[in-house]
Amino acid sequence: MIDAQLGVETALKRFERYNPKDRILALDRLLIVLEELGNPHLDLPPVIHVAGTNGKGSTVAFIRAMAEAAGLSVHTSTSPHLVRFNERIRLAGRLIEDDYLVSCLERVEAALLGHRQITHFEAAQAASFLAFHETPADLLILEVGLGGRYDASNVIETAACSVFCPIDLDHQAFLGNTISKIATDKAGILKPGCPAVSAIQGAEAKEALEAEARRVRGHIEFLSPDDIALIGSPLGLWGEHQFANAALAAKALKTANIQCITDEAITQGAASARWPARMQRLSDGPVTALAGGVPVWLDGGHNPHAGRALSAVLDTLDSEESAKRTMLVSAMLDNKDARGFFASLMRPGLKVFTCPIDGNENSFTPDALADAAREAGASAAPYQSFEAAMEAARDAGAERILICGSLYLAGKVLAMNDELPD
Repeated sequence: MIDAQLGVETALKRFERYNPKDRILALDRLLIVLEELGNPHLDLPPVIHVAGTNGKGSTVAFIRAMAEAAGLSVHTSTSPHLVRFNERIRLAGRLIEDDYLVSCLERVEAALLGHRQITHFEAAQAASFLAFHETPADLLILEVGLGGRYDASNVIETAACSVFCPIDLDHQAFLGNTISKIATDKAGILKPGCPAVSAIQGAEAKEALEAEARRVRGHIEFLSPDDIALIGSPLGLWGEHQFANAALAAKALKTANIQCITDEAITQGAASARWPARMQRLSDGPVTALAGGVPVWLDGGHNPHAGRALSAVLDTLDSEESAKRTMLVSAMLDNKDARGFFASLMRPGLKVFTCPIDGNENSFTPDALADAAREAGASAAPYQSFEAAMEAARDAGAERILICGSLYLAGKVLAMNDELPD
């Protein structure tokens, strides 16, 4: 397995030589390569295309679980991965095998003819389209990587349903610095004549989505509180916000006119859905040992909207259990709104222990991240390793530890605790 994984990593690394110097978001480069490959993106199972700022992964997990509960065979395309690149491509319910992934990547590289430019993400998307085209399935759930209009997933020409999760500020350097601009970019996945559904949105995002729907002569239906109320307990994912994600998943499947989706399948899928690093309670292992036996939770949320959802989850945990002194162990990429994230999580006496993301040059230094936490009103201390931050939280009297702030950190934590996503 290790040798096979090295083959995947080697194949991926070769694409670094083709990376464009500008115009990171574009479709023309990928379309040329896909044409060389026989246009596999034009012959796929029915597609449910999922965009948004927060909740995409959870919504994809609910859609998949509900469809599989109805007996359907489901492909999924998600990003980023946590531990292994294979997590991005699930074929008929199973992670893509190493050898097949390498074969797809090699065919994509051959289609570049040695001189064309392509981003790492575009190459991965092209490989996934090959696999989805060649492997039979009833449904493909396609998650947008960044934005929408110029995301590599948006080369498809039709969709059974376009889906919009909650939209908020994130990736401003690429998408714009207002919610309206960001929502307009994400609305670019709308296709003429294809149905669309959306989570409950703020006024700016809703107006932008509706404007784009009018432009393409389409219709977008928004989730209502009544839709959410129809989703009963239990859910497979933690947090009150997950009821809205489950309701959006159910609405997407019904709007896509997937005939075999019954109320029973929706209920079963909502209860069985799993998605790692989204308020995941870690099992006993090396990471939990660092905490000295107190409960350890893991979440990859990294923006203010995600912070508000996490805060609500902690409130729920405290109401269902005896209230516990929760402390955060956090690392974050330096292009994120760290101060806003911590401010949205603020509660009396909050303590944050910051650390770097090993091997990632684009993460906040522990000192800078601690400064951001202090600016938000928390008590914070920097540490030069994840292990040291965990031990400091333990020694400070934590009764619950929440590891948060980055999916990259989350992946390293899962690998360290031997909880590989499957």
